[in-house]
Amino acid sequence: MTGGFRRGGISKFSKRRTYHVRRNQKRSPPFVRRSLEQGQSAVTDELFAPTYAHHDASTPDVGRGPESEKKRAVLYRNAFPDLRLTIEDIIAEGETVMAQWSCRGTHKGNLSGIAPTGKQFTISGVSIARFASGKMVEGWVNWDTLGLMQQLGVVPELGKVKAA
Repeated sequence: MTGGFRRGGISKFSKRRTYHVRRNQKRSPPFVRRSLEQGQSAVTDELFAPTYAHHDASTPDVGRGPESEKKRAVLYRNAFPDLRLTIEDIIAEGETVMAQWSCRGTHKGNLSGIAPTGKQFTISGVSIARFASGKMVEGWVNWDTLGLMQQLGVVPELGKVKAA
């Protein structure tokens, strides 16, 4: 064996890379359950790097790092106390994890100035996270914001708007 590679086998690098991919893949769903659903904000310190940057044009900018994610979790838990998020699919490659998810709940609290409507919703989205040294350093989220606003009755559904 030379340079960490074995003839006819898997390299040490490949084994280490596979371990990191699996570790990153397993770290994301528990954050969702423990932070967003159960309100255990301490998990954010374990998962997010101090410089974590969140990219989602449809949510307010609350800063960087674990504290920003705690604020984001509180925002959604207050607006939707029965929030349930389901990971539909998760794919990991290297330091990147992609999750397709769906979410449901009832609008029972203020959501960025939108008074509670008492209406239920179901939406879906995709999140992509980049990890470094076992912590999430960057995240991109794309979700059905329009669908949420329509289900809450804040924005009229397309095709149901009367022509002026």
